[in-house]
Amino acid sequence: MTTTPQRSVVVNSFTNSLLDPDADMLGPVADGGTIIANTAPGCWGPMLTPRLRGGHEVTQPVAVAGAKPGDGVAIRIKDITVTALATASGFDRSPAEYSLGDPYVAARCPHCDVVWPETHVDGIGAGAITCDTCKNPVTPFEMVHGYTVVFDDTGEVGLTIGQQAAEKIAHEAEYYAALPDASVQHPVLTLAPADLPAVMVRMRPFLGQLGSTPSRVMPDSHNAGDFGAALIDAPHDYAMTADELATHKTDGHMDIDAVREGAVLVVPVKVDGAGIYLGDMHAAQGDGEIASHTMDVAGSVTLQVNVVKDYPIDGPVLFPLVADLPPIARPFSAVERGKAERLAKTWGVGAIEESAPISVIGTAPNMNDAITNALERAAALLDVSVPEVRNRATITGAVEIGRDPGVVHVTFLAPLERLDAVGLGDIAREQYGL
Repeated sequence: MTTTPQRSVVVNSFTNSLLDPDADMLGPVADGGTIIANTAPGCWGPMLTPRLRGGHEVTQPVAVAGAKPGDGVAIRIKDITVTALATASGFDRSPAEYSLGDPYVAARCPHCDVVWPETHVDGIGAGAITCDTCKNPVTPFEMVHGYTVVFDDTGEVGLTIGQQAAEKIAHEAEYYAALPDASVQHPVLTLAPADLPAVMVRMRPFLGQLGSTPSRVMPDSHNAGDFGAALIDAPHDYAMTADELATHKTDGHMDIDAVREGAVLVVPVKVDGAGIYLGDMHAAQGDGEIASHTMDVAGSVTLQVNVVKDYPIDGPVLFPLVADLPPIARPFSAVERGKAERLAKTWGVGAIEESAPISVIGTAPNMNDAITNALERAAALLDVSVPEVRNRATITGAVEIGRDPGVVHVTFLAPLERLDAVGLGDIAREQYGL
């Protein structure tokens, strides 16, 4: 890392699936500067690569000049472009003998008892990932029901394909996956799954991972309250207590489909420089990611970052596109406001509250606790009570699911004066034309 802030930083390097506050960062990028990154697929490819220790392959973090613990960083997502030509995914199971407690974090070869074994691809299909030491297949994850999907040239539509076509692609998996040069994962296309042919999908790319570096070494996919719960008292090197998880995580692994081009995400800073990282791009996903995985793809991303001083909460806040807001959480039109002003005059109400949409993220081992986490964060952000947030989210918003089992975002219209007090009002005004 240099000492002079750069107007733009290009990222072509990846972590070993670990987020380490003591590891080297790129940059620093200037406050207001740009991060341009080539991202590798998350989930299945890294899940099939036992040497990786976090279940994903995210970019090397970038320091942001002036960002200190207790601040926030506003990330404007300027561009998300899928570069992959195809991908594969599906619902999985994890044979217990192939890991030390957690197949995402501590994959193990049961034949030679090596944890994090080096592996290579030998052929195609379910048994193609092979241990370098003992030459046996290593399958920490098995695809119970899967599919291979190809994308059209416009980046708008995908189509799942049959077995013969999937096997053709499997023989050239790295080409079709468009893996970045520095990626070390085995491409999931190698498996050639084809249980769901001839299904059209609508592409709507977003980032499953976008956040700041936690203040303790943590597997990247576990930087959230639901997946992170697997680290509590775990039998491997990255175990921690529940209190340590809550203290150090930054909830960068959200799988919220509204974290897409045009949105603004504000993330907490827990280490000097923030350490902004990204990855796990998805071609599309429904709320909840109910199959546990979706269409992970390689892609290119452009972000603009700004420091928000004295950010009052420990988790992310999202300003989605208007199209991604619940209908009752969208900004009011001039016609609607005129009707409300007539009501105010009739019933003796003073000046009508100026408001803007916000979406506060919460994570926990289950949905109920994740909702509580989001409500408490929203209350702390706005300096109001949790019951007030509950009422606002009920009549001007919604609770939306990011990922099962425990990532949600509570979206509602918040008072602009409260957003101004924590340095977020101008972001809301810019995002929604207020």
